[in-house]
Amino acid sequence: MTSRRIVSSEKTLLEKDDSNDRTPGASQKSDIAPAVPATVIAKLLGFTAAMVGGPIGVYFLTLNTIFRGNSTWAGATAAIVANVVLVAYVIVAMKEDQSEKLAAEENEKKER
Repeated sequence: MTSRRIVSSEKTLLEKDDSNDRTPGASQKSDIAPAVPATVIAKLLGFTAAMVGGPIGVYFLTLNTIFRGNSTWAGATAAIVANVVLVAYVIVAMKEDQSEKLAAEENEKKER
């Protein structure tokens, strides 16, 4: 087997690491804005709480009050509520995406 020999004009890995190649970027300001807006996080947390609490709450609410102990019907109602929450989330997400697209198109029109 052969080994690689370092030519005197080449830098070793340690020498390359110590070089000041990164100093031009250090003078620039870094962007510390969050990647996801707070409204999106709030919507996600709200729908997460609805997805957890909604079906469980509906199950126990309807188990003894409406269906009088029939857990099959109470479970089916809880599944329907879970699907309603899921569809509502998809609709809200699609509307939000469309509003961002319309805002971008309007900015393009203003720039022209």
